[in-house]
Amino acid sequence: MRRFLSVLSFIPRWALAWVVLLVSLLRVAGAPVAAPTNAPVLAPTARGEEVAVVYNTRVPESQAVAEHYARRREVPAAQVFGLALPTTETITRREYVEQLEKPLLQKLEAARLFTIASATPTNSVASREPIRRLVSARIRYVVLCYGVPARILKDPTLVEEVPASLPPELRRNEAAVDAQLAVAPVIDRPLPWTGPLASPFFGITNAAGLHPTNGILMVTRLDGPSAAIARRLVDQAIEAETNGWWGRAYFDARGLGTNDPYRLGDDLMRGAALVAREYGFETELDEKPETFSAGYPMSQVALYMGWYDQVVTGPFTRPTVEFMPGAFAYHLYSWSAGTLRSTNSWVGTLLEKGATCTMGAVDEPYLHGTPNVAAFLQRFTFGRFTFGEAAYAAQGALSWQTTVIGDPLYRPCGSDLRTLHQQLEQRQSKLLEWSHLLVVNRNAAIGTPPRQLTAYIESFPFYRQSAVLTEKLGDLFWELGSMADGADGAETALKRGPSPQQRIRLLLKCGERRSIYGREPQAYGYYETLLKENPNYPDALKVYQLMLPLARRMNNPAEVTRCETEIKKRTSPQPPASGRAQGTNPGK
Repeated sequence: MRRFLSVLSFIPRWALAWVVLLVSLLRVAGAPVAAPTNAPVLAPTARGEEVAVVYNTRVPESQAVAEHYARRREVPAAQVFGLALPTTETITRREYVEQLEKPLLQKLEAARLFTIASATPTNSVASREPIRRLVSARIRYVVLCYGVPARILKDPTLVEEVPASLPPELRRNEAAVDAQLAVAPVIDRPLPWTGPLASPFFGITNAAGLHPTNGILMVTRLDGPSAAIARRLVDQAIEAETNGWWGRAYFDARGLGTNDPYRLGDDLMRGAALVAREYGFETELDEKPETFSAGYPMSQVALYMGWYDQVVTGPFTRPTVEFMPGAFAYHLYSWSAGTLRSTNSWVGTLLEKGATCTMGAVDEPYLHGTPNVAAFLQRFTFGRFTFGEAAYAAQGALSWQTTVIGDPLYRPCGSDLRTLHQQLEQRQSKLLEWSHLLVVNRNAAIGTPPRQLTAYIESFPFYRQSAVLTEKLGDLFWELGSMADGADGAETALKRGPSPQQRIRLLLKCGERRSIYGREPQAYGYYETLLKENPNYPDALKVYQLMLPLARRMNNPAEVTRCETEIKKRTSPQPPASGRAQGTNPGK
């Protein structure tokens, strides 16, 4: 059945729909301590034949990215198209129509990827003028490659009639190229350029409905600060599909009150964290007003979602970030994708640091015009959608400001987890530790007692080689009130090859636990080790503040003086740090 788009008339009603989605998230079910399984397949298998690839003939690296993607995903050569486009990240509305949208539609039709036929309008008895309508399509996705413009500039000469109910702040015609091209299949009637278009595909649960004949083309891009980064996105996606999407999940909410106009952003972060936790990721949800600090030990990142800093902050300012292959990273900010081809934006930085896929805003979307990341993650995990499907199922608005960066065919949760677990066992892969952790966390999410979970971990001698499982075992013992075993677990994990950031977390954890259960010199020693191994540790002030009371309890005047001196040195007046922006973007 034909689906239609319309101009949004009253933005706040989106919030109600989003809350409904948040409370109706698919929940995990299964027997305690069982090998991991996935829900039945809901989405069709993604194939290279479903993709058209577009590159900019004026940017040599663009074609190289296109050819690399087509080779890796087995896209037929006849479905790779070069267009002569501006070499800047921006494009005018006229350039977009004349140099990108129209030529691409013509190429799709000439290649018989789109079949367009004449039809009689059904919405007007008086009019019998034939129209052209898309009646069949062999592709569902378009991949725009490095060098293709990302943002359509505002056209002040464009004057359109808009509904009186459209808020003044939405009466704008700039847009993301991706979000605009997504509605290109709607050729049987003109769509307004001004304002966002309400997407009838928002929250869709049947991925097959995301089809050009229904009025949607899933457009993503392989882009970033360099062509090498753009090529890497498909390589990492395929690696995660092959070996599993593993790691930890981090969510940075703000702890906003019920009546705060920005509360919706927090609700989305909490909803996404709920999905991640129930899927089986080791999940951390921070609800303090400030964002993660630069010294926050963000290790082995599979998922990151946070908001709302104007500039890149926290762990992402460090030289390296421990992104795992296949990682999705997203920071909600109004201009998070103001530029893609430099690190002067959140999107550019996340890609440069190693994220496999992300989304962002090329211009002010207002909070209600940003992707519903909870809906995205539910479909990306339990729904087994491709990245492109999950991204467009999460868009409340099209022809608006969101750009989607990553391989649209990337489907990390498409494989049966039980089979993957067995394959990792046969290969004696180190990644098996993450599959066991998934079993533990899924069972914890459905209420399995921690004692059963510790027994599960200890039943596999493999855990004695794993810092990941040993840390988890210590955490479970600590949760049970077995402080000796909990402290021992963190200390033992330090000896089992943790990643650099995991080691920092374990040193902090050992210091904390030994200050509660142990002796002060033990706790003090772990903090000293952390500072010695990391002389430029950004959160050294916090560590010295933890060491000072220990030094006093140890009755060690020299260490007391040392800690007091270091604290004073680090609390001298500093230039104001960048914090979360308030802006005017909750939407009115």
